Amino acid sequence: MTISEATVRPEEPTRTGARERAERPARPAGAARPARPSSKPNGQWKVDGTEPLNANEAWKQQDGGLAVRERIEQTYAAGGFASIDPTDLHGRFRWWGLYTQRKPGIDGGKTATLEPHELEDEYFMLRVRIDGGQLTTEQLRTIGGISTEFARDTADLTDRQNVQLHWVRVEDVPEIWRRLESVGLSTTEACGDVPRVILGSPVAGIAADELIDPTPQIEEIQRKYIGDPEFANLPRKFKSAITGHPSQDVVHEINDVAFVAVEHPELGIGYDLWVGGGLSTNAHLAVRTGTFVEPARVAEVWEGVVSIFRDYGYRRLRNRARLKYLVADWGAERFREVLETEYLGYALPDGPPAPKPLTQGDHVGVHAQNDGRAYIGVTPFVGRISGSTLTALADLLERHDSKRLRTTPHQKLVLLDIPADEVEQVIAELDELGLQARPSLFRRGTIACTGIEFCKLAIVETKQTATDAVIALEERLAGIDLPHPISLHVNGCPNSCARIQTADIGLKGQLLPDGDGGQTPGFQVHLGGGLASADREEAGTGRTVRGLKVTATGLADYVERVVRRFLDEHDAAVGETFAEWAHRADEEALQ
Repeated sequence: MTISEATVRPEEPTRTGARERAERPARPAGAARPARPSSKPNGQWKVDGTEPLNANEAWKQQDGGLAVRERIEQTYAAGGFASIDPTDLHGRFRWWGLYTQRKPGIDGGKTATLEPHELEDEYFMLRVRIDGGQLTTEQLRTIGGISTEFARDTADLTDRQNVQLHWVRVEDVPEIWRRLESVGLSTTEACGDVPRVILGSPVAGIAADELIDPTPQIEEIQRKYIGDPEFANLPRKFKSAITGHPSQDVVHEINDVAFVAVEHPELGIGYDLWVGGGLSTNAHLAVRTGTFVEPARVAEVWEGVVSIFRDYGYRRLRNRARLKYLVADWGAERFREVLETEYLGYALPDGPPAPKPLTQGDHVGVHAQNDGRAYIGVTPFVGRISGSTLTALADLLERHDSKRLRTTPHQKLVLLDIPADEVEQVIAELDELGLQARPSLFRRGTIACTGIEFCKLAIVETKQTATDAVIALEERLAGIDLPHPISLHVNGCPNSCARIQTADIGLKGQLLPDGDGGQTPGFQVHLGGGLASADREEAGTGRTVRGLKVTATGLADYVERVVRRFLDEHDAAVGETFAEWAHRADEEALQ
């Protein structure tokens, strides 16, 4: 069913906070001052000074987000939810991976009208930070145990390689931290106006076709800068990605800074530097700076980029406080100039772009490691898993002499070090846990955000809606040979946590008229988006078709219909993809 009108909730600025303002480097003599995009001050520290221009900036300077940990451990855990200071609750807690979750029973029509305290429950989502997605079975078992004991057996794999738990009480947070940190995990700066988790190739150090292992670079950045007050008060969140794999498996085009492995004709293997990517309600794809970054310089270049964001980022308006807006105003050339002259003190060499990927970057299936063993990429339904399943998975791996696994930017898991002669047995055991190594192309290509079940910004339910649609499509399209995976991304609001603009079929949650004077959950449809992949030369966002809205109950019907039209109408002789067809097709064919 398609519907022509919808109620759309405008983006709500994130209410976050950070550490006291740090000292900032002085401008070198003679260096050009970047132009201000408007006559009004934008809150750029190096241009307008550091006087706070909104409430978020004021409390971040008064007392930063990192400082709240002591109050959580010493005061709030003992006093319970009612004892938490409101600014800490809705701001500083995020610096330690804590968001209040949505109170059950509040429908999507109330999301835009109620205040945060009216929407929130006295429980938290807790985000476990997993830089590079690298986990041991001991760490996995620890997360699983925390989930079953403190989080009602919840666990979601995110599309940023983290694990999110729900139903967490503030009284239990100190013990959860103690257990996580005892095995080398943390929630430090998992949320907030800070450098978030660093995405890394899920097959770093083990893939037979890897160009370079980025793990040393990820670890250096994490060790030097995460939790450092110098970078704990950014204008807003800052997302990083580093990959050494030719599949370009870290969605680099939608990160604030990304390093993509490339071979320079004279300098050897290093990284191509990208900046300024991000989605939300106003998508900007990252741009190449044209520079080549040697592995030994990655950390200092990362520091330079995040410092530019700290010093020149727009702080006055929260909805323009991402690096993508600064990059859009400056352009790649000016950004590179400021990076080199003001922050690095040297010029970076020019570098070539990385070639188009030749393989899929989700790593699903069985693949050869560089040591003769195998790694297996598996998919749960849209990242939804449980603590007990994580514990069972740790047991399974150890039975087969493996103690390592990885999370991915696609809500998947990659299991490492599987003996070649045990692969089929492992796959059979994984199937029993609901983790498929040979999923249908729809199950493989579908991701979903948290949705209205737990998220205060959401308008519609996502996880179960996506799961039900995939199950229906697997039945209805069984035996049909798709030429490539078709990605289906389901988001509960306009903010695009599930990357709707870069999916073959992206769905933005809305409330639609039900024909009887009421409203029903549904989606606006985006078609033909995607990132660089084996099926696509370069990234691009999807198109929207005027009036094209789909109800949640009609989702499977719509996807089946549009996929069948693609199969009937696309030019198979030239290998036309779904995205290519969707951009050239008549609007009638996309309804």
